[in-house]
Amino acid sequence: MTLILLSASPGEWRTALLDAEERLVAYHLERPGRPDGVGDLHRARVSALAPAMAGAFLAMAGGETGFLPESAVGAAKQPIARSVNEGQLLGVRVTRAAQGGKGPRLTARLTPAEAARIEAAPAGGPALIARGPVAALRLARAHPEAVLRTDSAPLAARLRAVLGPARVALSHAPVFDETIEAELDLLAGPEVPLPGGGRLLIHPTPALTAIDVDAGSAAGTRDPQAQRRLNEAAVAEAARQIRLRNLAGAILLDLAGLTVKRRAALAGPLAAALAPDLLARLLGLGPLGLFEIQRQRVHPPLHELLGWPVSPLTQGLTALRCAVREAATRPGRRWALRAAPAVLAALEALPGALAEAEAALGTPLQRLTDPGRSEPEIEEVPHG
Repeated sequence: MTLILLSASPGEWRTALLDAEERLVAYHLERPGRPDGVGDLHRARVSALAPAMAGAFLAMAGGETGFLPESAVGAAKQPIARSVNEGQLLGVRVTRAAQGGKGPRLTARLTPAEAARIEAAPAGGPALIARGPVAALRLARAHPEAVLRTDSAPLAARLRAVLGPARVALSHAPVFDETIEAELDLLAGPEVPLPGGGRLLIHPTPALTAIDVDAGSAAGTRDPQAQRRLNEAAVAEAARQIRLRNLAGAILLDLAGLTVKRRAALAGPLAAALAPDLLARLLGLGPLGLFEIQRQRVHPPLHELLGWPVSPLTQGLTALRCAVREAATRPGRRWALRAAPAVLAALEALPGALAEAEAALGTPLQRLTDPGRSEPEIEEVPHG
């Protein structure tokens, strides 16, 4: 049975898709206080035409500027100046999150229901009309046979209103067990062990992501079957990691210890492993013997959300999650978060995170500044 797990903690929602063998096949991290905006419906104003870029810039609510390609206006592609005018108000949907200083990508091709919703909104200037669906809903619609299980009563009620009560189960214990948590911890780092030995080394850069297969103890072996098995495992796991980490753009995969000719024989298994991921496409084997993969960007990659290495905000949210779980086993205590100034500042800047933590703890959370601390720590405050 396919299963969707939604774990809520202060400032974060973590959503996992498990296949019938309870293997993690998709993962999404959301911070509701800072949503990525994909799927949001807006009324926006055309601020500037950009014929050289085949599109237009639109002013959105909150001061953000989005880009509307001319291919995303009307029923047929035509020059942007024939489709829209500066100053015009348009109903649009966000199709791609902001990236590297560039605003979100927009479309004016809406469903009748979306257009009607924007039309029914109160008149005025640029406005956010409706938020897009959360990851759990997107997965539930893509996998109608899946049962959704969450450890958050408010989210369970919200999802039941959309999916029906029979499909959403509320768990009174954390829905992520130790095995899943351990696998999610791996997603925050560059190394992924391979079955039978060896590892993947994953290195995102602003231009591309490089994935290298390290043969480990199998390096230098003269057994061609051992090399084949290692690289077969590597292409399968690389495809899985690309989806779990939501990698995007150009991705280069370097296998271990094979000639270019023998690497070409693994193009079929790699393409098959990538096939379930509708955003990914294998371009082929390049002249340097590297497999070239292109994956469409929609939501931000996981490493951008977590930080690479992990950001002070990620450290702080992890500490809050641990505090809430610890408090559930030891009710009635008072707690303090001891952390570096950057961690505390990041938590205070994320709307709702500290308030959610204090609501879950049932008591105010003391914040103790410790400039020399590399990782935040939750500690019990003595009574008295």
